[in-house]
Amino acid sequence: MPESVAPSWTGPLQGIRVLDFTRVLAGPAASLALADLGAEVWKIEPPGTGDDTRTFPPFRENVSHYFLSGNRGKKSIVIDLKTEAGVALAKDLAAKCDILVENYRPGVMDRLGLGYETLSAINPRLIYCAISGFGMTGPLRDQPSFDIVVQALSGALSVNGEPGRLPIKLGIPLGDLVGGINGPIGILAALYERSVTGRGRLIDVSLFDGLIGMLGYLAQLAFFTGEDPKPQGSQHPNLVPYGAFPAKDGSIIIACLTNAFWGRICEALGMPERTQDPNFDTLEKRRNSRAAVNDMIAAFTAQKSVHELVDLFTQYQVPHAPILGVLEALSQPQAVAREIVVETDHAVLGKIPIINRPIQFPADRQPIPSAPPVLGQHTDEILRDVLGLSSKQIEALRASKTVA
Repeated sequence: MPESVAPSWTGPLQGIRVLDFTRVLAGPAASLALADLGAEVWKIEPPGTGDDTRTFPPFRENVSHYFLSGNRGKKSIVIDLKTEAGVALAKDLAAKCDILVENYRPGVMDRLGLGYETLSAINPRLIYCAISGFGMTGPLRDQPSFDIVVQALSGALSVNGEPGRLPIKLGIPLGDLVGGINGPIGILAALYERSVTGRGRLIDVSLFDGLIGMLGYLAQLAFFTGEDPKPQGSQHPNLVPYGAFPAKDGSIIIACLTNAFWGRICEALGMPERTQDPNFDTLEKRRNSRAAVNDMIAAFTAQKSVHELVDLFTQYQVPHAPILGVLEALSQPQAVAREIVVETDHAVLGKIPIINRPIQFPADRQPIPSAPPVLGQHTDEILRDVLGLSSKQIEALRASKTVA
């Protein structure tokens, strides 16, 4: 780290406190974004196993890969919310916080005595973000939700996969991760609003709503045609060529968004005459001749290596990309230049690689995020420094198994 970097500077949300009642993926993704932006996130975990993902294999030294992936930069405090004393501690912490994030089913936090109405009466400035599968209203409100369920019900799964085959779940769990996008957007908007009104508010984030919102032009296409868009594999429903093509040693993506790019592709293939071919010279004609266009390009790319194709398409300025595995993607020169992977010190594992914050602020270089916490790593620190409890009081809470 350069000497000019201030180790205490972590982002524009420095000084903002987040009470984090989330677990698994959708909620932790939201609080992770806030931690990445500099907020102090207190992850409230139940005694015993903590966040469910701490039990998800594979492990290294009993530490789950899954938990590590979504909890960098957070602090862990163990509180038993099934006890009156535990709920009282949670209320005391809420009084000291700016933001609360939870992803229980609607009504659970109310039954615990930690619902929005209760906590906003204690702290009117509290921004309370509730993330759930289907939101606080509607016939599916109380139904359990998983990533694949949201993908199926939103229509996203129906357009993923190869033509003529069963739809395939998105490889990235976007049905859950959309909560990590829309949750912070709502929270940051509410933070701005609070700077004007002085009051917080309740935010209702539905994963179902969010993934439908990500259908984008596919929803509008359905409105236009009155038909369901079909799976296209890695191809585009209206643009050709667009998708994966074979190489001798792998595969490569080619994306032709305009006629100008079509001319460059034809030049790269050594077939400049195809640019003006009346069968292929418009977007509509290429879409209607998809198989012929794709077969022509595939016959060419299959004779060359990925490296040769990258060089060729770079020369002719054809939009393209080699299809990389995860390890290669994380180690490619662009990722290295952007410092996407960094090392941090974990309390059990020692130095470990983690994904760095995805948003950068060029005027101020941020220090490396702290490692995901071990269970209860910060219980004493938070109770002592935030609530002002003495060692004796903390020992009593631990003896009663209210905290751990």
